[in-house]
Formats: sequence, C-alpha cells, structure tokens
Amino acid sequence: MQARARLIDVSHVVEDGMVTYKGLPAPVICDWRSREESRSIYDGAEFQIGRIEMVANTGTYVDSPFHRYAHGKDLSELPLESVADLECLVVPVDIATSVAIDTVPLSAQAVGGRAVLFHTGWDQRWRTDAYFEGHPHLTERAAEWLAKAGAALVGIDSMNIDSIATGKRPVHTILLGRDIPIVEHLCGLAAVPAHGGRFSAVPVKVKGCGTFPVRAFVSLRD
Repeated sequence: MQARARLIDVSHVVEDGMVTYKGLPAPVICDWRSREESRSIYDGAEFQIGRIEMVANTGTYVDSPFHRYAHGKDLSELPLESVADLECLVVPVDIATSVAIDTVPLSAQAVGGRAVLFHTGWDQRWRTDAYFEGHPHLTERAAEWLAKAGAALVGIDSMNIDSIATGKRPVHTILLGRDIPIVEHLCGLAAVPAHGGRFSAVPVKVKGCGTFPVRAFVSLRD
C-alpha cells in the first residue's frame, strides 16, 4: 500500500469580524437557517445553513490575472494545474536585514514550473496592528526574475506581495501579466521543508472575480 501524504495547512482561519486588510470590510458569518429553525422543516432533524458576506480579499487568498487585468483569466478560468499539486520551494527571508525582497537565492532551473513561497515569519503578527505596518514584500526586480525563471505560482506569508508605500503594484503587474497566480497571507511555512513538498491553493470556480480565499496546503511524502 502506498504511503499516505502528510498535509500541512498553510492558510489562516476565516472568522466573523476579522480584518485581513485595513480598509476592507470584515466578513460577516451567521446562520441563514439555524438548527432550531430547521427542526420543524426536517421532521426534527437539525441542519445549519450558513450565510457569509465578505469581500474576496479575505484570509489566505489567490489572485488570478483578472484581479489586475480586465481581460485576464478570472477564477473560473484558472487551470487547476496552475494552483494545485505544484512542486514547491520555500525561501526563508531574514527581515532583520530588509523587508524588501530584491533577490531570490535559487537557480532559474530550480524555479521553473514550481511554486515559490516566501517564508518571512510575518504571519506571527496576524490579527495585530503590527501585521499592517512595514510588511515584507517583493521588489519589481525580484518579480521580473521569477517571471523569467518560469515560476508557476508565487506566495508570501505577509499582507501583500507588493509594497504599499505608493499606489504602484509592480509585482502584481508583472506576475499576473505572465499568468502567474499569487497567494498572499500564507502562514505556517516554518513547518514546510525548503523543497520536496507539493503546494495547492484552489479557489471556488467563480466567474467575473479575480481573487478568492483558499485552503492552502503542502503535501509531503515521508
């Protein structure tokens, strides 16, 4: 019998009232039909039917090209191969040196066709004010290198893969312009080895939307 893969969850829990990104509304999670209300409908059986109201940029989410480009692929058009079962590389980042990630300490050959996940440890600040201040991010130079090297997907465990010091978003512009999905607000990458894992971050198949929460995870074979 084939050994079962070990799965490491690298996504945040989405909770009622939590703030993912300052300025965007928190999700509202409630009952549409409660268990108590359902008893009279289902002959005593109880079912909860939930209702969620939220912006798409909530929790750990994937950006498709449509997020940046009107004619880019939306969530429904993302090939499963672009967001599921990708060989992945985890890049540790020393943010004590700089929060601007300008170079990638990997060979282009290693990056080609793989998901590249930047582990900065910023997820330890999740749901604190510090999470929104001076976050680690890639630079335009790093994004261009990743795109030219053929990265399949790029992720980071901070609030934005771009700097938000200005309105410019060169990393989103470059990566999404090359059909390279982006995953932001990852967590728990400390538990993931530098290589050997397979990464998945599959969103709901929504037409006309460019971003959506994912249950991101890495699978490992012992």
